[in-house]
Amino acid sequence: MAASTGAAGAAAAAADPQGPGPAAPGLDTIQYSLMLEHLIGDKRPLKELSPGVMGGLPVPLKSDEQKMIERGMESCAFKSVLACVGGFVLGGAFGVFTAGIDTNVGFDPKDPLRTPTAREVLKDMGQRGMSYAKNFAIVGAMFSCTECVIESHRGKSDWKNAVYSGCVTGGAIGFRAGLKAGALGCGGFAAFSAAIEYYWR
Repeated sequence: MAASTGAAGAAAAAADPQGPGPAAPGLDTIQYSLMLEHLIGDKRPLKELSPGVMGGLPVPLKSDEQKMIERGMESCAFKSVLACVGGFVLGGAFGVFTAGIDTNVGFDPKDPLRTPTAREVLKDMGQRGMSYAKNFAIVGAMFSCTECVIESHRGKSDWKNAVYSGCVTGGAIGFRAGLKAGALGCGGFAAFSAAIEYYWR
């Protein structure tokens, strides 16, 4: 009995000298496909990419009021008002500064030999500061509004928006003095806007 069993084993070994063969390749392919489906396929679990999950500070979801405020702050009207206020403050400060270094502030052209009083000097400085503030506010509001409208129309945020806005603003301001002055204002403001954009970018 043992001899017959040994003979059968020897015959099996002679029939298959390579030993037990590898598994069928189809099984490995199926398992690999299932693994890919779970890693990068449709069965991949979706993870919330929030700072709290990724190790950062958790950020609460924005409410409808916060979204409405953000939309308002990104609107052209808000940007124009902000530029107008900023231009008013900057223009007023610039006007007062130029009046402070001007030696003719407060002097009466009819009587240039008379020394002006402090009240007259301060009044003249205030008038010049207010004049500069109004001009800067108008220019700032026009430039910001036109740039926002052009950016919304083009759907792009690049240096061309500032150049187009500068041309429109300069042309509108200079057009009051004539067509030639409007063309010069358009070119001058556009070149200045391009230089500022090139410097900041």
